[in-house]
Amino acid sequence: MRRFLLFVCFCAFFLAPSATFAQDSTLQAVTDRQQALKDQLAALESQIAVQQQLLDTAQNQHQTLQTQINAFNAEIKKTQLQIQAINLTIAQLNGNIGAHNQTLSQLSARLSAEKESLAQILRRTQMIDDYSAVSVALGSESVSGFFSDLDAFTSIKSALADSFNEIEQTSAATESEKEALQARLAEQEQLRTISQLAKQQLVAQENEKQKLLAKTKGVEANYQKLIAASQRSAAQIRSELFMLRDSASIPFGLALTYAKAAERATGTRAALTLGVLKQETNLGENLGTGTWRVDMSPKRDQPVFVYITQALGLDPDKMPVSKKPWYGWGGAMGPGQFIPSTWVCFGGFLNTRTNTCSPPSGATNFWQGPWRYEASRDRVRKLTGSPSPSNPWNAQDAIMATAMLMADNGADAQTPRAERLAALRYFAGWTHANNPAYAFYGDGVMQFAAAFQADINQLGG
Repeated sequence: MRRFLLFVCFCAFFLAPSATFAQDSTLQAVTDRQQALKDQLAALESQIAVQQQLLDTAQNQHQTLQTQINAFNAEIKKTQLQIQAINLTIAQLNGNIGAHNQTLSQLSARLSAEKESLAQILRRTQMIDDYSAVSVALGSESVSGFFSDLDAFTSIKSALADSFNEIEQTSAATESEKEALQARLAEQEQLRTISQLAKQQLVAQENEKQKLLAKTKGVEANYQKLIAASQRSAAQIRSELFMLRDSASIPFGLALTYAKAAERATGTRAALTLGVLKQETNLGENLGTGTWRVDMSPKRDQPVFVYITQALGLDPDKMPVSKKPWYGWGGAMGPGQFIPSTWVCFGGFLNTRTNTCSPPSGATNFWQGPWRYEASRDRVRKLTGSPSPSNPWNAQDAIMATAMLMADNGADAQTPRAERLAALRYFAGWTHANNPAYAFYGDGVMQFAAAFQADINQLGG
């Protein structure tokens, strides 16, 4: 029976508190590296601000060949600095990802050890259950030995409860660490996408500059003639196609009509809404198109997607969605790139068990439904006046929904700062909107919005 006492010691070894996950020297090295990256990023932010001032100055001056060249130079330098900032932030994330991976590995090893310990305890518990108190008493060498063995049984029972508690705590910590790692990987993927777009714009900016120099041969008079020749008529502006991600293109005049209606309904400036859609279309050209069965989150978005397409009378297998990146999930729908679990609150879908469109606290299996469509809760339909359920692939509905979300993000204040921040929230969420590494997306939206506003002004408002 003394083997039980030995086993209690064995269990205590496995259930003892684990040592610190990383050595102090390693932690200090990681901390120093992160601080160095932060310092470099702060220096880059200052340089980017200088280029922005130069760009603003050039754009506000009388349009000449030299001011246009100055604007190109400032834009090119600013984009180069933004790419460096993105790369620095990715390097920071890599350090965080490495730390999360190490912690996750250690937690997993600890969890395995705890499960093995639990298995050993359960096997010993079964052996205990096979003995009666009488058997133990007869098998003991003395009365004191008998009570000592009974203490061993009690200790093993206690160790069993402790093991369950340890496994529960470690499992929760492991899941939390997995979620943190997933968030960092998803953020890294977004930044890589932004970096790719920035590099493409850098090439385009340099090409535009060289074309301008080639056409004007550096002569101001030639530049003024070029400007005059490039002026488009109102009819040309209206007839130009406005590209929409994962949907058919429509004439710019029609897109503007929808965007102006959305502006009246939400307060989001029409040019800004069109700027967001233009930026999302550019992203779509880089990422490609996916399918819901492959690219969409199976637990959160796939069940909802089926209900949405059923309500619209659409074949889910034929509807384009965003392609998932190397890590994480895609599945965003239409020009505005709404994921199904977000669209439900815009499009009038309710979980029939909770009568809500978003999960209440403590709700389990919320996204599995069942779901129902309720016209009175269709926010987009109310504003467009459409007789049909709102459709994320429909141009009018997508433009209205984009303006609605931008207004929710603060764009209805109609100040440059609020509009740019709303665009960053649209792409990166509220948590990462102020991260300078995402600045390129917000700046791009504002540049597109400025160009669209110029067209709108030429059309007479």
